[in-house]
Amino acid sequence: MSEPLVSIITINYNQAQVTCALLASLARITYPHVEVIVVDNASPTEAPTRIAEQFPGVQLICSPQNLGFAGGNNLGIAVAKGKYALFLNNDTEVEPDFLEPLVAAMEANPTIGMVSPKLIFYGTDQLIQYAGSSAINPWTGRSATIGNLEKDEGQHNATYPTQLAHGAAMLVPMDTIRRAGLMPELYFLYYEELDWCEMVKRAGYQVYYVGSSTVYHKESVSVGRGSVLRTYYMHRNRLLFIRRNATGMQRWSGILFFLLVAAPKQSLLYLLRSEIKHLQAVWKGIFWHLRGRNVHQNQFLPQ
Repeated sequence: MSEPLVSIITINYNQAQVTCALLASLARITYPHVEVIVVDNASPTEAPTRIAEQFPGVQLICSPQNLGFAGGNNLGIAVAKGKYALFLNNDTEVEPDFLEPLVAAMEANPTIGMVSPKLIFYGTDQLIQYAGSSAINPWTGRSATIGNLEKDEGQHNATYPTQLAHGAAMLVPMDTIRRAGLMPELYFLYYEELDWCEMVKRAGYQVYYVGSSTVYHKESVSVGRGSVLRTYYMHRNRLLFIRRNATGMQRWSGILFFLLVAAPKQSLLYLLRSEIKHLQAVWKGIFWHLRGRNVHQNQFLPQ
């Protein structure tokens, strides 16, 4: 039986050199049936021409505006022709044989709606970033990552169900996307893939981790670990995730915990460190929720 077509989608934003490193690693993969789609999210200062010049076989889509992580990926989904869509952060690089185990897991079990590989921190002595995850705690809005900072010695090479995929690398059948909905664009940046996991599970599918597949992740190249933008979206979207996915008393207790404990604690830390812009970003993210939006609306592919 021939291997199904996989549409590999990645987002570029002012990081053409980083994206080209990913594409160079994809050029060496052994899986024979892929198309590669790069969505440039309206890079403001670095034109993506290098990508087209170095990798003419790649389909480059230039968005006229920055659609965020989810919006950019959804733009790629709209033109994808594969049975499966593989979402890779542009700050990843892959092993040549990484794709076969992911597709094999999907082909063997139609109840799987999303899989992620093992993620290794790039440039380290094989330190694991992700080998599966617990669910998001409805009170704290956080999850626990399996294997994080362990040295990879094969202890997480199995395939097993997990609560959350990792947005840096995840394979999703197009049929699942049609049924569950597109990646939620309301988040713009951070938490959108976690919410998408919940959408996929509510549609009746399972999420799996495949430990025989390895991807290397450079982590936070495009935004930066200490950026004010990251502070804003992490706080705004942590509360948004609780609002969209928790119910009943868990929902209200989660919101209260965030507003009365988590946000004030982080605010105090920023104040003590005189990081006023980060302090403002926390509360700007919170006040975003006072604008009366319908946060439960989802988008679907045209039938």
